[in-house]
Amino acid sequence: MTEPLHVALRLPLDRFAVEVEITCRHPVTGIFGASGAGKSSLLEAVAGLRRGARGRVQLGETVWLDSSTGVDLPSHRRAVGYVPQEGLLFPHWDVRRNLLAGARRARAHGQDPLARLREVVPLLELEPLLHRPVATLSGGERQRVALGRALCSGPRLLLLDEPLAALDLPLRRRLLPLLRRLREQLTIPMLLVSHDPIEVQALCDALIVLRQGAVIAQGEPRAVLTDPAVFPLAQREGFENLLAGALATEEGQRSARVRLANGAVLTVAPPPGDPDSREDVLVGVSATDILLATEQPRGLSARNVLPATVREIRAFDHHALVTATLTEGGPPITVEVTAATPGQLGLTAGSPVFLVIKATACRVYGRRAG
Repeated sequence: MTEPLHVALRLPLDRFAVEVEITCRHPVTGIFGASGAGKSSLLEAVAGLRRGARGRVQLGETVWLDSSTGVDLPSHRRAVGYVPQEGLLFPHWDVRRNLLAGARRARAHGQDPLARLREVVPLLELEPLLHRPVATLSGGERQRVALGRALCSGPRLLLLDEPLAALDLPLRRRLLPLLRRLREQLTIPMLLVSHDPIEVQALCDALIVLRQGAVIAQGEPRAVLTDPAVFPLAQREGFENLLAGALATEEGQRSARVRLANGAVLTVAPPPGDPDSREDVLVGVSATDILLATEQPRGLSARNVLPATVREIRAFDHHALVTATLTEGGPPITVEVTAATPGQLGLTAGSPVFLVIKATACRVYGRRAG
């Protein structure tokens, strides 16, 4: 069971103060917001890397900070694994030695670093890299090593500060399935700072949104990102509906199919890689790339026409967000339309609709996908 993390603190910054009171009970909690919102500062305060924080930080029964009683444990006593934006590996060591750089901390926290190493290496696919010099690693390999090093230090809490931000977008997307597998197989609670709506949907169970140091929304990630108060920011950062499924491509075909967890099938443009591949992938579809129809359309070039039911309609600015659930079930899908569209189509909660999606609008994210 995940140990609850309680954070109630105030941290003065140059332009504002980070002032939050949150309790994280899920395996992975995301912290989302625009650049300069105070996300990294909050993470550093939890890690004990920011001086001047006042309040209380408690993981399970262990108090790391309580300014009312003078408790303020230094970072090396907080049993956290911290992964900054830049991995900051030791350049004169090979990968294995970097992974064990926190062995002393692991032992101090009652952990066996070698046992954790044996667990982490296959999980992060590091076996071929163990004796490689750090200088020969690619950006994605360096970030995997940095993550492995944090895990091998025996943490009770993993803090990830934009761990993929320094990588180019295609590589970030290829690493998402690996990080999803990591979160499924480890029992260590995580705080993940990100400005990427796709990352937080793929990896997080709960999401907290900061604006100038204050919490403006929190809850299930997709619901939070499509909140009218948050969606304009999420849209600017690249919001997409994210659907999990299994990719199936066939020799000689110019399209591929993804069978979603609910049984629905999406036709997509085949991603680069082995045409016979069968793998778990994520499919991203922008809210602006989906058309709504009240009757089943015919004679379209779009390959996907999915029956659904409107669940909710919410207005923001001069637009509306229509959230619908596929007839086969599965996660809700959000469509952005003009403010007049729901009225013109006679849409209300419970209305049957068809979601029309071009194959080329479906972005497939997986190990071979770009």
